[in-house]
Amino acid sequence: MSHAKPSKHVPQAKRIVFAHRGSNRLAPENTMPAFELAVVGGATWIETDVDITGDGAPVIIHDSTLDRTTNRTGLLVDLDSSELDTVDAGAWFSPAYEGVRLPRLAEVIDFINDRAINANIELKSHESGEAGTSQLIDVVIKELARLDPEREIIISSFSPLVLDRFHQRAPEYTIAMLWTKETLGPDWLSVLEMVGATYAHLENEGLTEAMVKAITSAGYGVSVWTVNDRARANELFSWGCTGIFSDVATHMLDFQQV
Repeated sequence: MSHAKPSKHVPQAKRIVFAHRGSNRLAPENTMPAFELAVVGGATWIETDVDITGDGAPVIIHDSTLDRTTNRTGLLVDLDSSELDTVDAGAWFSPAYEGVRLPRLAEVIDFINDRAINANIELKSHESGEAGTSQLIDVVIKELARLDPEREIIISSFSPLVLDRFHQRAPEYTIAMLWTKETLGPDWLSVLEMVGATYAHLENEGLTEAMVKAITSAGYGVSVWTVNDRARANELFSWGCTGIFSDVATHMLDFQQV
């Protein structure tokens, strides 16, 4: 498999615009319609999130609970994969999307291959503990093995432990460490080195040019979430950022340089 290898060197793409959970202002986030609209709009990178059901099925969803983006309540981990088709992930957004399902990771892998696009996939720490998180890593690696060799994948997480475990299991994939403004500490270099990262993915709010330049000067790419203002996007790229995550990615694509 010829995916980008983890290193301390900025990836080949000079600038990346990630469609954050797909085109999530036009269709319900993290659904196949949202990903389709992003690609139709010209996006070549999507961003998404993966977690598992109680019986280990990898599902595309941001939250650990079903409440915000489906017609169900409770934890995803309390759901069995046989129940997934009964979950409506679209009606909350618009009646036009009633009946849209939570995608399986396998569907998204097929979509990435079919549309010849690339993806950032965020891994969630599992509520059930180490066993659940290990199971998540195992099933994600299994699905990623079906990717066409030309596809580029970035695996990200807010948990350095999850990233380290993933990197040990599958070092061929590019790693990104996610931070909020509260969790980004002075040990950032140690964390990036220890998890085998290529990218630091940083929160937009409060981010300074000095921090961006410190990280890029150390040889890492910096991608910023979530950027929906063109003036801010231009400022971040002028600082040397290598990517932005945007809810309106199709209106930001002129910033992308590959």
